[in-house]
Amino acid sequence: MLKRISTDEVQLGMFIHKLEGSWFSHPFWKRKFLLDDPDMLDRLRESEVDGVIIDTTRGKAVADEPVAAPHIVSGPRNAGMTAKSMRPAIEPVPQRPGPGFGRAPAAMPMAREFGRAKRAAGDALRVVSKAFIEVRLGKAIKVHDIEPVLDAVYASVQRNLYAFNGLLRCQNDNEPVYRHSLAVSALMIALARHMKFSPVDIRDAGMAGLLMDVGVGQLPVDLASVGGDYSLLRPDLREQHVVLGYTFLKAAGDIPEPVLRVILHHHERLDGSGYPQGLSGAAIEALSRMAAICDTYDTLISGAEQLDPADAIRRLREQPSTFDPGILERFVETVGVYPIGSFVRLRSQRLAMVVDEDPADTALPVVRTFWSLPLAKRLKGETIALAHCYGDDAIEGIADLADLDLPDIGALRESLLAAACKEAA
Repeated sequence: MLKRISTDEVQLGMFIHKLEGSWFSHPFWKRKFLLDDPDMLDRLRESEVDGVIIDTTRGKAVADEPVAAPHIVSGPRNAGMTAKSMRPAIEPVPQRPGPGFGRAPAAMPMAREFGRAKRAAGDALRVVSKAFIEVRLGKAIKVHDIEPVLDAVYASVQRNLYAFNGLLRCQNDNEPVYRHSLAVSALMIALARHMKFSPVDIRDAGMAGLLMDVGVGQLPVDLASVGGDYSLLRPDLREQHVVLGYTFLKAAGDIPEPVLRVILHHHERLDGSGYPQGLSGAAIEALSRMAAICDTYDTLISGAEQLDPADAIRRLREQPSTFDPGILERFVETVGVYPIGSFVRLRSQRLAMVVDEDPADTALPVVRTFWSLPLAKRLKGETIALAHCYGDDAIEGIADLADLDLPDIGALRESLLAAACKEAA
């Protein structure tokens, strides 16, 4: 049964079905969640939310215990505050199917998250591709159209920081524009989470990553002519996508302003060499600086150059006047010195691919061997956690795969990651 109550009536153990007001005004990632965290209760009572709708079939009802006293926080910001007036419960409203999540889901190892991330990525790619196609046809994107994608990516990143993006790195598909948007969204969420952004700011970061290239769908060109990779278009045509995307999404009406600014500014550079406005230094806000790094990193590894992820990190570090060095180091801490999908040369003269990260030391990842340099042939493969092999092996550098008798690199990445996860499951 659904019932409306005032914020002051909310108690621990209640299931919040809906928070009143704008989706962007409340301090939580989801509107639906079981309230079992005292800190979340405090934040709800201090927020601008006047009322909530609870589901008494999934949590505590008001009658279960006396109403708690209103929570008043001392200090200048709350001086003179009084309790909100009590409001009567309303009649039940139709319940929409599908529970959300309030608190972070339990952490999960890479092998267990692999299957979930793969399903989430497949579903998300379908939503993103449909949204981009509709933009090309002139249909506006609304927040509720993409909310399921953000929820899925956020949940996967919470369960395992590396699985979702590692999976995208190792998937062999032919949807570069859509995959790029999804990958940048996941990178932005992971980076914002690592930088300890608020839930609302993390959501804005993920939404910006997902939508920053939506203007590509409005370019007056057939992307099939460049294999779906808009970065191969001539500069004067390619650069139009930021203004087109900003203008189109601003007209939608419910896209947050911070997200719109990222869409307009994610190609601006600290030294003023970017576009469309040639902004520099402090004129570029943090979310846009983050987006510049995440967007460029994924373009380097999945675009025309197809750089190894570790090479892409090196390339970014070589441009301290272009990308924010402090944010870049936080990014490296997020994805690892050798990100998942990197091919490395080991001291044992074997080649391997990074298949997981060690959060305690991102310079010592988990790798899957596949080639012997002395024997010049494929190996059956072994998974090695370099942080726990007691020095028996180590990374000497990035692998050179040129002239080796190997399958397509995309197919190789996909098979090595799948084999490592299957072995660990």
